[in-house]
Amino acid sequence: MLTYTLLAGLLFGLYFSLVGLGLNLIFGVMRIVNLAHGDFVMLGAFLAFWLFNLFALNPIPSLVVAAALFLLAGLPLYYLVVPRLLRARDPEMLSFILFFGFSQVIEALAAIAFGTSERSIPGGALARAVAAGAAFLGVAYTPGPIALFGQSFPIAWAASGITGTLAVLLVWAYLYRTRIGALTRAVMVSREEAISTGIDVHRVSAIAFGVGLALAAVAGVLAPFMLGSITPAMGVDVTITSFAVIVIGSLGNPLGTVLGGLVYGVSYMFMQSYYSSWANLLPYLLLIAVLLLRPAGLLGRQVRRA
Repeated sequence: MLTYTLLAGLLFGLYFSLVGLGLNLIFGVMRIVNLAHGDFVMLGAFLAFWLFNLFALNPIPSLVVAAALFLLAGLPLYYLVVPRLLRARDPEMLSFILFFGFSQVIEALAAIAFGTSERSIPGGALARAVAAGAAFLGVAYTPGPIALFGQSFPIAWAASGITGTLAVLLVWAYLYRTRIGALTRAVMVSREEAISTGIDVHRVSAIAFGVGLALAAVAGVLAPFMLGSITPAMGVDVTITSFAVIVIGSLGNPLGTVLGGLVYGVSYMFMQSYYSSWANLLPYLLLIAVLLLRPAGLLGRQVRRA
């Protein structure tokens, strides 16, 4: 039981790293708090649901479609909203208010468009997609649970963990192996100094904003398999979970999200296994504990100056 809980927690932790990664990237670059983050995850989930039901598109191609659409949508959204925010006296506080409003509008429009009923995608759809991908790569796999260290897990958990790992690696490569990534890190260190050296901070930030939304969409595609049924109201809970993950790791450090996700995932599975009635309180308990004991996060430093 202990081994199963630990391994399941690590798989969930990799997925939760993906859930929080986009939120932390946007904060790290722009110092704005996207309270609508969970709603973008919800929109990604409904996009996957409708692609599956209308076009029989399985979740693996949906990951690419969702990432591309949200990346492209993030660029004009950035220019519409963020530059005005950054000119404010306190952009962090104003972003709380503005994106809270966005969250309410998105949830209301989603409820009108999709209804309030719970929706889901059959787990077999992802298993068949993984089997097709394995066959394409010449790897033998029959749809069904996967065995890890003598324990059996749903293939959706393993696929989500692998996707989360790939997303983290791609973000690392984006930040540390590309020119735009170097410029992004310069903006993260000091926006004013980046401007003074001639960096086009709005172009850099717009790309980071789009990447953050794309990561949220990818997490949304996998949400029906990892979080259960999806509804337009799920965004608030996802946002709170995302905040717990990034605060645990390090607020403003995108790669610190990995540690936060793993800590949260393992804690979540232990709570589900041994204290299930307390599991829904876990994000709040972890947030309180980390803010009291180590406000900068486990890997962090202070990112907001007085």
